[in-house]
Order: sequence, then C-alpha cells, then structure tokens
Amino acid sequence: MHTIWKGTISFGLVNIPVKLHAATENKDVSLRQLHKKCHTPIRYDKVCPHCKKSVDKDDIVKGFEQTKDQYVIIEDQELKEIQKVQADRAVEILDFVQMKEIDPVYFDKSYYLSPGDGSVKAYSLLRQALDESGKIAIAKIMLRAKEHLAALRVYKNTLLMETIHFPDEVRDAGQVPNVPEESKLSKKELNTAKMLIDNLTASFEPEKYTDEYREELLKLIASKREGKETVKVEKPELDTSNVDNLMDALQESIEKTKKKRKPAASKKKAPAKKKNA
Repeated sequence: MHTIWKGTISFGLVNIPVKLHAATENKDVSLRQLHKKCHTPIRYDKVCPHCKKSVDKDDIVKGFEQTKDQYVIIEDQELKEIQKVQADRAVEILDFVQMKEIDPVYFDKSYYLSPGDGSVKAYSLLRQALDESGKIAIAKIMLRAKEHLAALRVYKNTLLMETIHFPDEVRDAGQVPNVPEESKLSKKELNTAKMLIDNLTASFEPEKYTDEYREELLKLIASKREGKETVKVEKPELDTSNVDNLMDALQESIEKTKKKRKPAASKKKAPAKKKNA
C-alpha cells in the first residue's frame, strides 16, 4: 500500500512514528471529452484573457481576491514558511472524545496509519488504549499544504485517521431554503411510516451495496469494445504550408533577382596624356 505521508503522533510525552495510507479509492469511470468531428481529445490550456497568450507554470502566481479585481499576491516562499511551522507539529492529539459526539457531516476522508520504524510497541499501546476506552482522539495534521482537524480511532485492528471539517466549514442548516417547520401529522400516518422503517431495518452489510451505474457503464464500454465500436484518433499532420510557401517565395525572389541583375561593364583605363615638353 502506497505511503503518502510520514510523521509522528504526539501522544502526551510519547511520539509514535507512523506512515499514512489512503483508506479509500475513487472507482469512478473516467470519460475524456473528444472533438465530435475528429474524436481528438480536447486540451485545456492556461490562457491569460488579457494578454491572450498561453501561460507557463513559472509565470503563475497566487493571489487572494479581497474585492472585485483587487488581489493580494502571496509568494510561494511565504506559503512554505507558514506550512513548515504547521508541519513540524506532526499529528498532535488535542483531546479524547466519544465517537457518538461527532455528527457524520463533519467527516471528510479516511486514512490508515501504520507503525513507522521502531514504533510497533507504542503503536499497539495507543491502539489498545483507544479500543478499551471506547474513545477516539481529536488531532491536527498538516497534509497537502492544508491544516486538517482529524479523528483517530481503531478500525479492524488498525489505527484509522479521518480528516474532519472545521466548524466554520460546515454550513448552517438553518440557511437551507424551504425546510418546513414541524407539521401536524396524524398518529396513523406516523405509525405507518414507523412500521415501514421497522420492515426495512437490517444489519449494515456494506458488501451488499454496489455502484450500479458504474457497473452498467463498464458493461456498455465492454460491449462496444467487443463490437468494434471504437474510434482511432488520427494524429494531426505537421502543418508545413507556411514553410513551403516561404521557400517558394524565397526561390521565386532569387529567380527574379537573377533576371534583373546585369553583368557589370568592364571599365577601360583611358590612355595617359603625354605631357608637352
């Protein structure tokens, strides 16, 4: 499993070297956008609308838009200095809380934590302590140039870290439009709805849920491949018309200058006049 980050968990006075691995993967089927006429993949170039020119990576700077068309420029070195200060803290455990206290709306992405060199015993200690206490650890980590709040817990005998949103990143549910206030419902309607919930209640078995859209899309791609319903992109030929035209123009110019050029007349020296005695 690929390691995407190395660091330490700061647990009181104990530092536990760990490695971070992505716990989930994106299984979406990627579809490229092609030109309908020739089926060539469409490219998206970085173009400055003011200069009307393509912009290289080295010519791009970062800016924060404080007001319309007014930016504060942030240099890369300035960002690196801030990031280094935060990165030096590694995974800093702040508190221990009950899992049920965190609403699922806060959870973002999951990562497995494996023990680093010489940290197997300390890793096991934290894992067992969390497991027996029934609590999870709330920590901070600098990951991919961004500080994250995270929850550390035990999952199938492995320490799992889940990044969670900061409170100001979760939008206020009270701002959702058209949400009705408490409605008057008859006891019969409510009991019927609860009966339906009881009838559909089951143990959570994640293996029985599948991405039906992705499966059908893969079947469609496979059937088209078997039926030879594929297109081949022809590589565009190098446009040499400008070069050919230029060479023709140069050659024609040479021929014209040859016709206009006249051989230079040889100049004969006039005989020297004899001086009278």
